[in-house]
Amino acid sequence: MNITKLFINSVFIFILITHSGCSSKKYEANNWDGLEAILEEIKLPVFSDKQYLITEFGAIGDGITDNSEGIKKAIEACNTAGGGKVIVPAGKFLSGAIYLKSNVNLHLEEGAEILFSTNPDDYLPLVFTRWEGIELMNYSSLIYAYNEENIAITGKGILNGQANAENWWKWKGKKEYGFIEGEPSQLDSGNRDRLFELADQHVPVEDRTFGSGYYLRPQFVQPYRCKNVLIEGVKVMNSPMWVLNPVLCTNVTIDGVTIESMGPNSDGCDPESCKNVLIKNCYFNTGDDCIAIKSGRNTDGRRVNVPSENIVIQNCKMANGHGGVVVGSEASGGVKNVFAENCTMDSPLLDRALRIKTSSKRGGIIENIFLRNIEVGQVKEQVVRINMFYEDPGEFMPTVRNIEIQNMVVKNGGKVGILAEGYEEAPISDIKLINCNISGVKTPYKLSNTTNVTFEQVKINGDLIPEKVQ
Repeated sequence: MNITKLFINSVFIFILITHSGCSSKKYEANNWDGLEAILEEIKLPVFSDKQYLITEFGAIGDGITDNSEGIKKAIEACNTAGGGKVIVPAGKFLSGAIYLKSNVNLHLEEGAEILFSTNPDDYLPLVFTRWEGIELMNYSSLIYAYNEENIAITGKGILNGQANAENWWKWKGKKEYGFIEGEPSQLDSGNRDRLFELADQHVPVEDRTFGSGYYLRPQFVQPYRCKNVLIEGVKVMNSPMWVLNPVLCTNVTIDGVTIESMGPNSDGCDPESCKNVLIKNCYFNTGDDCIAIKSGRNTDGRRVNVPSENIVIQNCKMANGHGGVVVGSEASGGVKNVFAENCTMDSPLLDRALRIKTSSKRGGIIENIFLRNIEVGQVKEQVVRINMFYEDPGEFMPTVRNIEIQNMVVKNGGKVGILAEGYEEAPISDIKLINCNISGVKTPYKLSNTTNVTFEQVKINGDLIPEKVQ
């Protein structure tokens, strides 16, 4: 009996040591070792050579005719036949919500522009969606897909949401976006706040019904629970809210896309709870974050509990925005393994290069965030900001660890070079800068509640920073 107990205890201890060793090894591994393996996992969708011209299904490119039905028929015919390209030729095609089905590539030829209706009724019936990190039934995004596989939006054409201060943007409830006192907005009691309350009360998603009368703006492109997604070459402009917002998707490639949208919450690309995402060769000029990696908000994010992981950003250009590469703030499901390289960022209206924002309302683990070969012309606020106090405090302490930045050159870094603000109970750990040269900042760095901050060959305002600072 004692021998049996000894054997069981030995096995238990072995498992503990092995598990601990694996976890430690993974955490301390060479930062960039996993990049190639991630890229190999990301699969592009494959399509049939068949083509379906939307004008053959009744669409008219005069900028006036509602082509929702013609585009829908072309997509359905393509999907039913096994897939292929749905072609949008040169012309201006007005449409309401577009639903993208499996094995369909919506291809916009050069000179093609889809003008999206600004009538909210054209984005009904309600669909299962996420809004600011909380699941609900709301307006369809302008282009939507649910549980589809092998889908794409490609070409040299334009997707124009036509959002401005006279329609969607005023729903934000801020005067700078067209809101007039006395008009309805998302800030009215029973609108945005109701969504947060329902999530905290664990009300089933199908009973969280919004849409008409609640003023929660739709996203532009939102594939939801989809696999093998490609968005390539197109220009996307004037979005009601977040622009490209894949949610709970696997294998997403966004390549050579231009995003221009200066409205409220016009984040350029927000992968939410996604795995294996490649964002490359894109241009961002936005009214909010350029790229913001998310995984759900507060109670609802913890309920779904799916991280965003294996996110690769390459050769992108960031102009205006609250941040170039951003994690959060809706990151309650966690974010891990983010690689950004060979990017340029430059604008007097770009607030930060790297931003991580969370709070003890969010919780979650944010780890393994790696940047290299980043050129920054000008940012307004900070080069790097890691903030655990983004929102009022709660009971779910976040973890932020293992942030590495190498080969970053900054000409004009704004107010602070490196700003990191952690909780005393949960300090930000393992921040490393290697071979960076930051100029033009008023304050080199501000650190509070951080551990193991390392500077290797880092100059700020021409001065070599000591290797260890706190």
